Amino acid sequence: MTDLDRALADIGAIRSQLVRGTAFSGYGPAAFAATAGLALATATLQTLLLDDPEARPFAFFAAWIATAFAALGLVGAEMRARARRHAGGLGDAMIHDAVEQFLPAGAAGALLGLVLARVSPESLWLLPGLWQVIVSLGIFAGVRVMPRGVALVGAWYLVAGLTVLVVTGEGRTLSPWAMGVPFAVGQGLMTLVIRAASEAGDA
Repeated sequence: MTDLDRALADIGAIRSQLVRGTAFSGYGPAAFAATAGLALATATLQTLLLDDPEARPFAFFAAWIATAFAALGLVGAEMRARARRHAGGLGDAMIHDAVEQFLPAGAAGALLGLVLARVSPESLWLLPGLWQVIVSLGIFAGVRVMPRGVALVGAWYLVAGLTVLVVTGEGRTLSPWAMGVPFAVGQGLMTLVIRAASEAGDA
């Protein structure tokens, strides 16, 4: 290895350490507030249009999967714009690191849904609660690079997911509000946390 190669490797290692040791400033409150609204809108539409979610579980989950993709698009677009504005040349690396923190939880949630749908469709009522627990794990995994207070959001999703499992377990039912309320409150809490961190940073 030449001196130039060693120098480039050292620079890469330093850059990586900077990214991992810096709180990610790419999250914005507007996108999280919008995702809370999306959750409530989806729950309301399903209440009005989907009379019996248990009879049409794939329609139920298709709507929530579409909502999740829309939410990811909103958060991702704002994250990219803010990271490049606030983090300069480290923006892309910080986005990659933030996504990497949450990716295992996201993949686990998607694969869990596919497995339950394939081998145990009668157990699909478990998914709303399990998804909320998985979201909490993803948030806790990224706590070190996220604003202070985000652990409260992770705790909310954990408690909400376990509560949903208990409440829906009695009748093994699918309820739009078992998805809508926990995610709306969770994203609303995230909005407050991100806004407080932004105001503190500006100050």
